[in-house]
Amino acid sequence: MLAVAKLKQAKACVGVIDAPTPEPNQDEVLIEIAAAGICGTDMAIFNWAPRMQSRIEIPRILGHEATGTIKKVGKAVAGLEVGDRVSLESHIFCGYCHYCRRGDAHLCEHLGYPGISIDGGFAETVAVPSQIVRKIPKTLDDNTAAMIEPFGIAVHACMSQRGTAGKTVLVNGCGPIGLMTVAVAKVLGARKILAADPNPLRLALAKDFGADEIVDPSANDVPSAAKAMTGGYGVEVGIEYSGVAEGLDAVIASLERMADLRLVAGPAEAHKLDINTLLRTGTSIYGVHGRRLWQDWDLGVSLLEERKVDLTALANPVLPMSDAVDGFEAINQGNALKPILVNNL
Repeated sequence: MLAVAKLKQAKACVGVIDAPTPEPNQDEVLIEIAAAGICGTDMAIFNWAPRMQSRIEIPRILGHEATGTIKKVGKAVAGLEVGDRVSLESHIFCGYCHYCRRGDAHLCEHLGYPGISIDGGFAETVAVPSQIVRKIPKTLDDNTAAMIEPFGIAVHACMSQRGTAGKTVLVNGCGPIGLMTVAVAKVLGARKILAADPNPLRLALAKDFGADEIVDPSANDVPSAAKAMTGGYGVEVGIEYSGVAEGLDAVIASLERMADLRLVAGPAEAHKLDINTLLRTGTSIYGVHGRRLWQDWDLGVSLLEERKVDLTALANPVLPMSDAVDGFEAINQGNALKPILVNNL
């Protein structure tokens, strides 16, 4: 079968290969993939970021944002049948560690991931544990269904701590999940939303997704924009997606007292923070990792099914699986939003 794999322990070195068609074991299902999205983790593998180098065996078929139809079901699988249309959750959890048993499976001590610890969904078919397979509504198109997994991160970011309803919100970094976060914050009742990103395409989309104000941090001061939007106080919720130290500092400087700081991305290197300032201002800090199973996923699916949020504009470009490398390169060049790889073009 056709598949897209990381082939060498070096930058790039991702290619299309002919791989054996997998067979599901007793607790797995075999899925015929319709569509799969390239995400930041895939890009970290493509660019061979240091944080990925000890986590992945080469060669490895990539991809964990995927949707398709079940073709085979293992003997021990319950609740899923051949013909079911499904999408993948990326957290492969043990179910018995301290965190799984207290209801935080997304923080499992033994987490695995498709495309990292097992072969993933950039292929014609994939065999995955049934625990991460979720049925989806028939009304969701394939491109949208492939984005449920990252969309759940946006839901998590908006629903954590004190939520976004009635709040002033800064979304710093408007990649695909940042844009999703703008849309979710809006539909969940945020009072005002400021979106920050240096990319003009992303900023324009942020307006379309519901941002009240936008700011280019390469040309303007984000904290000044936040305070101008809020009568001089700063925002009540700051959500950091930029992944750079300057971006994190800008979010902290944009917060009013007793605000929520939600970290979805962080600087690549250790970064000093003024803890005393955070203490004096009563700032609450929360790390957003993935989706809480399954509440964030299910709320996200409901928002999509009820058409409260439309992700259509993010599926760009849509490419055949055989052209996957073009999708990776488009992201590196800043010419893509969420590349979707499909098996039916």
